[in-house]
Amino acid sequence: MTRLGAALAAIVALLTGCAAGDADGSGGTAGFVAGDGSVTIIPAEHRAEAPVLEGETLDGDQLSTADLQGKPLIINVWGSWCAPCRAEAPELVKSAEELGDSVSFLGINTRDTVAAAQAFERSFGIEYPSLSDPDGVLLLQFAQLPPKAIPSTVVIDAEGRVAARVLGEVNATTLKGIVEDVTAP
Repeated sequence: MTRLGAALAAIVALLTGCAAGDADGSGGTAGFVAGDGSVTIIPAEHRAEAPVLEGETLDGDQLSTADLQGKPLIINVWGSWCAPCRAEAPELVKSAEELGDSVSFLGINTRDTVAAAQAFERSFGIEYPSLSDPDGVLLLQFAQLPPKAIPSTVVIDAEGRVAARVLGEVNATTLKGIVEDVTAP
């Protein structure tokens, strides 16, 4: 099976698992694929170009990851219906504050209504943008280290290459360490 085929199979499995969940944003958590917290860091010489993700944010603006190049980009995949996503949200807010302008943050909201996702962001004080990806189309673009659990966090290095992934909840300390690892010379 090709890398792309394997990535697509993983994403289909993720979305199939999510389909049994409560995609209406009403708070159900049954049927989603949860991660185990595993961290994968790719050595610089083996990193592949990250996909350029484009779409509409939860605020209705158009956004492209091409506009966020030049510094590391932390992409967090989440859903308002996901209990681990609610547990990690304060850690992501803390990370965004601690890392400041040295990195960019972007959320990818999946399997949600815009209203439920916006309420989640207000509730947790999330100020960085999130792309709306109700059908998982953006997630399908990741061939190397696909975000195959909810939540997942992918770190793109300053050169625009996929550098690391966390499957499951991430905390501020771990995320800071990952950023330090992927930016080290």
